[in-house]
Amino acid sequence: MTPRPAPTSEFQIAIRSFKKAGGLLRAKEALAAGIHPRTLAAMTQAAVIDRIGRGLYQLRGSHVPHPDLVIATRKAPHAIVCLISALALHDLTTQIPHRVDLAIAPGARALRFDYPPTRFYRFGGSALTEGVEHKRLGQATIPVFSAAKSIADCFKFRNRVGIDVAIESLRAYLNRRGATTEEIMHYAGVDRVQRIIIPYIEAVL
Repeated sequence: MTPRPAPTSEFQIAIRSFKKAGGLLRAKEALAAGIHPRTLAAMTQAAVIDRIGRGLYQLRGSHVPHPDLVIATRKAPHAIVCLISALALHDLTTQIPHRVDLAIAPGARALRFDYPPTRFYRFGGSALTEGVEHKRLGQATIPVFSAAKSIADCFKFRNRVGIDVAIESLRAYLNRRGATTEEIMHYAGVDRVQRIIIPYIEAVL
């Protein structure tokens, strides 16, 4: 059945909500913002918004950098972007992430998403709380581990992400102008991988 066209005023109110959310809204978030499912259906039919995933809508024409990261951290608000996803955000890897890597506390529940593909990693104590940055992506802000922290994390999880990924990110970081080893060694201490990472730092330098 074709949805009944919503009044223009409903569209305008909904568009403001989409813009405030950075161009992306889940159906649950839209409902909480006062947008009726009928309005979402009418806006989709009118090509005002696009349905880009199950229960996920994007305002037509809005630019959402790294939408997978925005969506994943919105669905798991206590998680932090980590490992390969973080390296890609910091331009420290040639790997193309096929999923979103998220760090969560040891006792937190690893949620199952229909979209985007996601993998959770357990980080405890200071390994979870140190090195967290809040990066602006369009109108959204996401938590992500810093470049140096992400490199140390990749050495910690080298058996899962691959030692070649860790070495590549370390080399890319140290080749940047003004880069030093202090931050990396600090987070290597947090992750307890100093003895593992030192030979690779010496080889790069």
